Amino acid sequence: MTFLLYLVMFFLLLNVFAMAQSLIRDSCKKAAYQNPKIHYNFCVKSLEENPQSKTARSLDRLVMSSTKNAVSKTTSMKGIVDKILKENRYEKYSEKPLRDCLELYSDATNSLTEALTIIKSRDYKTANVVISAAVGAPPSCEIGFKEGKEPLKSPFTKDNDVLFQMILIPLAFTNMLK
Repeated sequence: MTFLLYLVMFFLLLNVFAMAQSLIRDSCKKAAYQNPKIHYNFCVKSLEENPQSKTARSLDRLVMSSTKNAVSKTTSMKGIVDKILKENRYEKYSEKPLRDCLELYSDATNSLTEALTIIKSRDYKTANVVISAAVGAPPSCEIGFKEGKEPLKSPFTKDNDVLFQMILIPLAFTNMLK
């Protein structure tokens, strides 16, 4: 009898994961179709690696987990820049773009955190607007290194590309729900 119970539980869990995987793939496909800047494979991989996303049964749960992913990455980027500035590990001309990036990441973190609260209330239209405010942080950070007396190579290009994708995903998902 116990074996039968375990078997049933195993198949139920398997079904939940399969359903979530299908939801992730379908949602990412639709998001990438609606916004060509979203890379389908990145979308799927980033959500399938997230335990919260793997058990999601609806798009609104994916919105929540993808926004949390974006908050986490933005907070991480903010910490990296802050550490570089505190340890004075930067070239003479790069202090201004570093400080600008720090401010951009701080603002993006605040916007995304606010969006989480709004998402909980299921106001996806407002959440979409608030997430939109954060999406400009990675490209603006990159531009800051290219402007100035001496154009500099940004140390964050790869991370900013990832962050940009991570913010685009909940932006696209909230757009589907509004």
